Amino acid sequence: MVVTAHPEASAVGLQILKDGGNAVDAAVAVQFALAVVYPNAGNIGGGGFMVYRDADAGFASLDFREAAPAAATRDMYLDEHGNPIVDLSLRGQLASGVPGAVDGMVKAHQRYGKLDWSILLQPAIHLARNGFAITAMQAQELNGRKESFEKYNPKGTAFVKADEWAAGDTLVQLELAHTLVLISEKGRAGFYAGEIADRIVEEMASGNGIITYDDLKNYEAKWREPVVASYRGHRVVSMPPPSSGGIALISMLKSVEAYPLSDWGFQQDSTMRVMIEAERRVYADRATHLGDPDYYEVPQAMLIDSAYNADRMRNMNFSHASFSSDIYAGELSKIEHEETTHFSIVDEEGNAVAITTTINGSYGSQVVVAGAGFLLNNEMDDFSVKPGAPNMYGLIGGTANAIEPGKRMLSSMTPTILEKDGGLFMVVGTPGGSTIMTSVFQTILNVVDFEMDMQEAVSAPRFHHQWLPDEVAVEKDAISQSVRHSLTKTGYKLINRNAIGRVDAIRVLADGSLQGGADPRGDDVALGY
Repeated sequence: MVVTAHPEASAVGLQILKDGGNAVDAAVAVQFALAVVYPNAGNIGGGGFMVYRDADAGFASLDFREAAPAAATRDMYLDEHGNPIVDLSLRGQLASGVPGAVDGMVKAHQRYGKLDWSILLQPAIHLARNGFAITAMQAQELNGRKESFEKYNPKGTAFVKADEWAAGDTLVQLELAHTLVLISEKGRAGFYAGEIADRIVEEMASGNGIITYDDLKNYEAKWREPVVASYRGHRVVSMPPPSSGGIALISMLKSVEAYPLSDWGFQQDSTMRVMIEAERRVYADRATHLGDPDYYEVPQAMLIDSAYNADRMRNMNFSHASFSSDIYAGELSKIEHEETTHFSIVDEEGNAVAITTTINGSYGSQVVVAGAGFLLNNEMDDFSVKPGAPNMYGLIGGTANAIEPGKRMLSSMTPTILEKDGGLFMVVGTPGGSTIMTSVFQTILNVVDFEMDMQEAVSAPRFHHQWLPDEVAVEKDAISQSVRHSLTKTGYKLINRNAIGRVDAIRVLADGSLQGGADPRGDDVALGY
């Protein structure tokens, strides 16, 4: 089964599986296909994370997160008064970190792939060269970005045409097709050296960018040890730092594990209070204690410890809301945008892949590399541009996530795999910026505590609290009016908002069959055989 954000990408992954490829082969093909058919988040100009489980229950995680260029400095986005210049870390060439997606796919394929590399690139090359029919949602997005694309791409881009885009229009990307051919023929060197490296460096020079040939040459995706814990008899395996996702997810699960959520019921009064207060405390910890482990000693063992998280919840009160101004990061005795996309894949042998990948904001920095046809990320905004100042998602960061040359910015991405009784149970993840961790958290609870099937768990309405600002973001259909009234009356500030996340997940049933969950909030599709 393959579940992705776009029907064309799901079809590509499914065909690779049918042609004898394994889950990693399908993941590589899907990643490059998404760079073509889902350009607002699918990418070769960004990065991400992979969690992998083989059929024999062996796990691995791959960090292909973007990195700060060597010329990056701690205060590079501040004005003379020390205040953030917002657009500098969001738009244009200076907003981009060194891309990691291509090297990540190369390393994943080298370790686990079965089919030839060039075979896995062919579907994406075909889609870029011959075009594909855009969806109604994509037409609306491209029309809404026209002015921005024109501003940051004076030489033109395939994303802009004279008249309005409409559902069913064909998007052809010949420059991107050429780039994909080079990657197909030369692997890593097709992107990080030669013509495409020239194009990237030229693009930097055309604006205020700082990525150099050496930055591209020196980038390396890294294999890391997954973060692992248990929740109600399930083994939870997720992404470690520089993603905050796995630690935050497990911390939230540990925070609520002592409470009888299944007895209380889905989005009932007590359930809501416990989940909101857990989210509040975990996001406070995230702001202080998480960063790139190659630059900062992350207290991982403490943050996922059951006793630590139970203690953090001890001062919650069922009669009134906590105040985020009174909640600080936990004291530790020892320091040890939403546009992202996630896909989940399980192959015939039982190998499983969860990959979340991003260029940060929708269409990243808005800069398409001239002559190469791919968008650059605006991932530098995920650093703490100034400790205590919010990023584009309102997330507060501290010195642990300050900008340093070569450092990887903190992420919220949470690709996750669950086991039950030693067997594969669930593959799950989502885009959504700061809402990623809470969306995965709620989806897992929907299955484990509230006994929903996979599609119900993915479709169920969601809410989100991230410590600061001190408010609960709520989807339109989430939380009954009576529970909303009770929460509001006791100090919770509820704010209505549009869709939260786009979870794509797979569940393995007791008989071994697969149950897909494709999020109806997007164009997501689950395909299997």
